[in-house]
Amino acid sequence: MRTCLIVDDSAVIRKVARRIIEGLGFRVAEAEDGRQAVELCQAHMPDAVLLDWNMPHMDGYEVLRALRRLPEGDQPKVLFCTIENDVASIARALHAGADEYIMKPFDKDIMTAKLQAVGLA
Repeated sequence: MRTCLIVDDSAVIRKVARRIIEGLGFRVAEAEDGRQAVELCQAHMPDAVLLDWNMPHMDGYEVLRALRRLPEGDQPKVLFCTIENDVASIARALHAGADEYIMKPFDKDIMTAKLQAVGLA
């Protein structure tokens, strides 16, 4: 079974994303901040990471850079999930190694399309 790590400091966003992603056949783990996300990836590298941009301790950009330096850290498909919509932010995330970009709020159709775009749905 494919795995997805949902990283967001909002419990509501994690709950909504979990419901959608589990409905798509993924086993889901959650992290409420960047440090916890990196620790979980060190313990078990997921197939996908839904990664918030703005979080305490480590922002999504820092998490992505740390993830990509881990053994097998180049393998997960990373979908940045944020309210940031300026071109510079999107370019920065993609340059750092994100595979796709999702705007909040999102729904099942958007999530499915983005996971299909990265080859996971």
